[in-house]
Amino acid sequence: MQSPKRVLAIDYGSRRLGVAISDPMNIIAQGLPTLENDRALYEQLHVIVRDHPIGCIVVGMPYNLKGELGVKAKEVEEFIERLRTEVGIPVITWDERFTSKLAQSAMQEMGTKKMKRRRKGAVDQMASVLLLQSYLDRRKD
Repeated sequence: MQSPKRVLAIDYGSRRLGVAISDPMNIIAQGLPTLENDRALYEQLHVIVRDHPIGCIVVGMPYNLKGELGVKAKEVEEFIERLRTEVGIPVITWDERFTSKLAQSAMQEMGTKKMKRRRKGAVDQMASVLLLQSYLDRRKD
């Protein structure tokens, strides 16, 4: 019997991408190493997709407080279009409002030292985990 396909989540940033993956049963999100947004990005995403049975990719879409697309949305939309072309897997957008703030708060509550919280990559990774977990939880409803 083939195991269910996992969900990959990306918290897009101009410099770095937070990346998270679901467990095989699509219940729990876990962080993967943060990726630099450079020329090697799509090659690294190909490796993740090759190494894990990914069914879809969830990308955080930056909405503002009114629920409208934020200023960064155009850049994210361009990333999504190229991602669809490069990996050939369905891409879903998901509201990412507050994920970075929630990530910082969660890390603080977990007792993460202040210096580690300041490392942007750690916040990006936690933001992608929160993004994916909210998507997985909503699918269960």
